[in-house]
Amino acid sequence: MEELNRQFSDKALRDFKLIDLAAAGKDQTAYATLMDRYKNSVYHTILKMVRNVDDAEDLTIESFAKAFKNLDQFKKDFTFSTWLFRIATNSAIDFLKKKKLDTLSLSNPSADESREQADIDVQDKNLTPDQEAIKDQKIKLVRIFVDKLPPKYQRLLKLRYFEECSYEEIAKEVEVPIGTVKVQLHRAKNLLYQLVKDKKSHI
Repeated sequence: MEELNRQFSDKALRDFKLIDLAAAGKDQTAYATLMDRYKNSVYHTILKMVRNVDDAEDLTIESFAKAFKNLDQFKKDFTFSTWLFRIATNSAIDFLKKKKLDTLSLSNPSADESREQADIDVQDKNLTPDQEAIKDQKIKLVRIFVDKLPPKYQRLLKLRYFEECSYEEIAKEVEVPIGTVKVQLHRAKNLLYQLVKDKKSHI
């Protein structure tokens, strides 16, 4: 610990503590704190590369998702910010390489909407007390990350999963065609799922 104190700044050391708490499942908000600390810097770095606001927002979320998913692989040989920005830069480079394919896929609704819904939907039937507690914890965690998504995705996910609106109801609420709702929800769910998956110690 003394060696770390000499090698890194106070900010880096605070990051290390947050990472330890998050990786150990002791503090669900540690993820949100790390995101708050670096979201703007990561966003502007990516924006300079992709030159598109919507793409930069999406890639920012995806970069944090990759970082959080692999948090147990982070080594304290360098700062968290250095590691995170490397992930963000690589994500932007990969996006630019695949831009044509990504644009094509986003212009068409997924052929299997029902399979995606299983990723985030929480079933309410026949829950035991333990299962009910797990569901409540899961919803709390999901809400933390939903609030970190771009506003357009936040609204769609809240309408669909927290208010349990149908696609038709959502389309009327946001005043866009049902097809557009499905495409945007598809991407929103993918972004959210990348943040919450593989975090079994938290739910």
